[in-house]
Amino acid sequence: MIWQAYKRVRANKGSAGIDLVSIEQFDADLSRNLYKLWNRMTSGSYFPPPVKEVEIPKKDGKVRKLAIPTLSDRIGQMVVKMFLEPRLEKEFS
Repeated sequence: MIWQAYKRVRANKGSAGIDLVSIEQFDADLSRNLYKLWNRMTSGSYFPPPVKEVEIPKKDGKVRKLAIPTLSDRIGQMVVKMFLEPRLEKEFS
C-alpha cells in the first residue's frame, strides 16, 4: 500500500512541505524513505510532522491559509485513505 500511495502522490506533483524535501530529493533515497514511513505506520509510532502554511489571495483582497504537509505525510495520508475509503464509502453513500 505504501508503494501504491507513493505512486499516487508522486503523480500529483505537489510542492515540498515544511521540511523542504522535494519529490526529487525524496526519490534520491526512495527505499529508505518508504521503509521508514512503513515502519512507523505499522508499529503505531507515526506522528505527522508540522505543516507548511501559505496564504492564498482571494478575489476580495483577503487571504486564506493553506496547509501543505510533507511528502511523507501525504503518502501516509494516502495509505489511510486507500484503506478506509472502500470500507466506509458503502456505509455513507
